[in-house]
Amino acid sequence: MVGRLTDSDDKWLLKNGVVIDPASGFFDRADVLFSIGKPPKGAGTILAVGTDLPTTDAIVLDCTDLYITPGFIDLHTHLREPGETHKETIETGCQAAVAGGFTTICCMPNTRPPLDSPESVAFVRQRAETIGLCEVLPIGAVSLSLEHQRLTEMVALKEAGAIAFSDDGYPIQDASFLRKVLEYSRACDGLVILHPEDKSLTAGGQAHEGLIALIMGLRGMPREAEYLPVHRAITLAEVAGARIHIAHISVKETVAALRQGKEMGVAVSGEVTPHHLALTDENLVGYRTEFKMNPPLREQTDRDAVIEGLRDGTIDCIATDHAPHSVEEKETTFDEAPFGVIGLETALPIVWTELVHKRNFPVLRLVDALTWSPAKVLRIKRGRLEPGWLANITIFDPSKRWQIRKEQFKSRSRNTPFDGWEVQGAVLLTFYQGRLVYHSPEVSCHLDRVPFLKGELVNG
Repeated sequence: MVGRLTDSDDKWLLKNGVVIDPASGFFDRADVLFSIGKPPKGAGTILAVGTDLPTTDAIVLDCTDLYITPGFIDLHTHLREPGETHKETIETGCQAAVAGGFTTICCMPNTRPPLDSPESVAFVRQRAETIGLCEVLPIGAVSLSLEHQRLTEMVALKEAGAIAFSDDGYPIQDASFLRKVLEYSRACDGLVILHPEDKSLTAGGQAHEGLIALIMGLRGMPREAEYLPVHRAITLAEVAGARIHIAHISVKETVAALRQGKEMGVAVSGEVTPHHLALTDENLVGYRTEFKMNPPLREQTDRDAVIEGLRDGTIDCIATDHAPHSVEEKETTFDEAPFGVIGLETALPIVWTELVHKRNFPVLRLVDALTWSPAKVLRIKRGRLEPGWLANITIFDPSKRWQIRKEQFKSRSRNTPFDGWEVQGAVLLTFYQGRLVYHSPEVSCHLDRVPFLKGELVNG
């Protein structure tokens, strides 16, 4: 499938694949020609997209029956570095990302110490650039030490490389402080990502407040704990003229609130995770801690609502909320186990299986939610297959059936709810800035060497 690389090669040609470019609506069989990125000379860029492109002077990949898309973009990743590198590092997180088809990931600031200074933000950017597998865009904290007492210097954080701002995991409870955050963020045209949770309603909660929690004897986390803060945030964003993004939407009322906010003209966007698209609180039966997350898994009516919200564009993006935890932390009682699941390596097969394969979800819209829509939310020049743009490209097999096995993950953690699932859809190849950074064991490759690759090639 892949030809042999030499130092003189400077182009790849993807032949006869199904090319999907949501920004233009293109969804058809075509070829993609792009230059190979060779640091320090520069990044590879897309040269042409069309039919019957000439094969001379290029390494040719036969992509018949495969889908070629822009590299996936994840708005919501936890990398745990600095501070908790036993769970994940920037390097292992990047390896997991490219194995899942992601070429751009945004890492949350609730590390130890948090990303609340220009130096900490710059550290993440520099570390990721040294690793060279994918783009890591740090999200800066909105308050020092995530304590909601003093604002961070958002302008300085943005100058250091912060793509957005959030206190994710430590949701802002005080409306006055939130208003200050939004007013200050406007000064640097910053995006504020909000974890909507009223802690006074969820204190001690372990699962969605409903029949399942009642049967299992678990303290519930009511749906109003999510949607009431969303209404408040939309109102304050309108007053402040700020941009906000609602993280991990899980209940139908939040979908309705987001839809209303957009109709009002508020600059609000939203995301949903693969696990909230695929699972419900019924999966908790048996006290399985791998299904414990925040927001918790909800009811089937909520799952239906977030799927419909994603379908009609009310919910802009799919984001993983990749939250690594050690085996020791998760293998305990349900009450003591931390919230969170990993998701970078399972995102594509889960949404492809549960939405496209089982529900006939529109393919173009699904790819849009993983590529162009998050790029628009972040206001970055990513997520397109267009001449002149960076050659960040994902190739996947939509018909490949396989079983998820957590022991094969690149992530340092194994806390997935999908271990053992039979799925359809597999990432085969990932290119970052024109460099091959991942290939699946399913691909018959003959790569003797990749002399221009920064970092190690992530084999499947």
